[in-house]
Amino acid sequence: MQTIVFAGAGSMAEAIIQGWVKEGVVVPPAIHVMNKSNEEKLAKLANSYGVQVVSDRRAILTKADCVILAMKPKDVMAGMNDLAPYLREDTAVLSVVAGTSIETIQSVLGNRPVVRVMPNTSATIGMSASGMAFSEEVSDELKATFKKMLEAIGLVIEVKEEELHAITALSGSGPAYLYYLVEAFEQAGMKYGLEQGTIRSLAVQTIAGAAEMLKQSNEEPTELRRKVTSPGGTTAAGIQALENHHFKQAIEACIDEATKRSIELAAE
Repeated sequence: MQTIVFAGAGSMAEAIIQGWVKEGVVVPPAIHVMNKSNEEKLAKLANSYGVQVVSDRRAILTKADCVILAMKPKDVMAGMNDLAPYLREDTAVLSVVAGTSIETIQSVLGNRPVVRVMPNTSATIGMSASGMAFSEEVSDELKATFKKMLEAIGLVIEVKEEELHAITALSGSGPAYLYYLVEAFEQAGMKYGLEQGTIRSLAVQTIAGAAEMLKQSNEEPTELRRKVTSPGGTTAAGIQALENHHFKQAIEACIDEATKRSIELAAE
């Protein structure tokens, strides 16, 4: 793709741009960025990654091969209405906006190829976990192009569009849950006199090691947990405390509420 335009320049847009530039999947001169009003953020993206700031919307949008919807959900309808008059019929749309359906996008922008993807901010380091759904107008060739572009920033799994609500809750929001867990580790560890830096190093390596065990092992999480949990030992005591505080129910409620909010955003 020769011309890619980001409509919106928030954290997700920057994560994707940084991942693409770092991995060399899209050259910076092909990437154009615009947003509603934050010129300081646009300048930062241009200085950091060598991308182009849009000065003439009509000139860029009329030759765009792909427009990426990366604005906040509350701004997406107004944003699409601003884009609609300038897009060619064959311009593809890639949306990273939570909750906004393909049907809604096409109702404003026409029956053009639309891809919805829910990456996460780990795209910055090429470690995103993304669910992706396509409109029927997306050709096999275009589908392969988008998959290649998104695989450069992490794992991509094609799903049904209705499954994106749960994927948004699981992997789209997932990094925040893990960061919150590390916050809790640090808070608990400092109570016993450990330095925050020590806890951080241990927590990060523990999470990374457990993730790698899940990737490399053919064993189920339950079995891997059992191998760490000696009867009557420290891990068993910790697991019992998690059960006493309804840890699994809390995680389920977390996913339920995030999924519910994604559905609400779609309805809005």
